[in-house]
Amino acid sequence: MSNIKALPLLEPEVPESAVPCCPPLTERPLSAGEAERTALMFKALGDPVRLRLFSLVASHEGGEACVCDISDVGVSQPTVSHHLKKLKEAGLLTSERRGTWVYYRVEPSVVAAMGQMLGSMR
Repeated sequence: MSNIKALPLLEPEVPESAVPCCPPLTERPLSAGEAERTALMFKALGDPVRLRLFSLVASHEGGEACVCDISDVGVSQPTVSHHLKKLKEAGLLTSERRGTWVYYRVEPSVVAAMGQMLGSMR
């Protein structure tokens, strides 16, 4: 008889700000809530260090990157952690701890929604 028990998988909590929210800008005006959630995402990308970290994760082989592979962006490690936290809070990145390292992945649904929102601007 085995003592192994299967545990259910938990879905990571996605902050409300991370939920893709908005139609294309040319479709209708944004509500106040939609504008706030969307501004949080763009504000997170408005910092050059955060944009660089986001780019490093997005372009990394396999679509995810260990923090050990992306921390050389010209700022201290605590500052890197702060910026990664802000990107996660904005819903742009997700993370998973594996042993002593944390791996980051771009949240594709949010990025796709942002692209769709801006894509219709011609």
